[in-house]
Amino acid sequence: MRPRKPLYSPDEDFSCCTWRTALSSLDGAAAAGKAALRLVADSDDDHSPNTIPGAFAGLTPAEIGRKILSLIVEQLDDDKAEDVVTIDLAGKSDLADFMVVASGRSQRHVGAMADKVVARLKAAGVTGANVEGSGACDWVLIDAHDVIVHLFRPEVRSFYNIERVWSEAAHASVKTEA
Repeated sequence: MRPRKPLYSPDEDFSCCTWRTALSSLDGAAAAGKAALRLVADSDDDHSPNTIPGAFAGLTPAEIGRKILSLIVEQLDDDKAEDVVTIDLAGKSDLADFMVVASGRSQRHVGAMADKVVARLKAAGVTGANVEGSGACDWVLIDAHDVIVHLFRPEVRSFYNIERVWSEAAHASVKTEA
């Protein structure tokens, strides 16, 4: 039996791959998750309310997150996204307050939705949204401050089933009988 290596080591170098290319590596989803975390951690955005001027001035970080979430959900609705799911991550993760998962009918639809979401955020004064995966458009990740958006083709979404990972049931405590 081969020894298990830890999921994360500070001296690991993932600079040569993105979360998408890490999925096809031997480490699979664990490497993809680490690369996605690096994308968020290496962004110039410090996720503070001071980085969003204009219409968001004077709002609390929670209000800013909700406003960004509503902009994203409205745009996805306008773009006819399918099966839009919003997951509240507050208290579950320090990465973001909300996660949005949606499907597009094709690679072109997924890419167009991602472009329009970013354009809508820029028009509202939200800068610094990072996009990953827009080349292949099977799975596009958008880091928009306190909202993480996952846009999938239906087959890819059903394969990774990311909603289950973040659901309450997946994090329920296990009761054992003595």
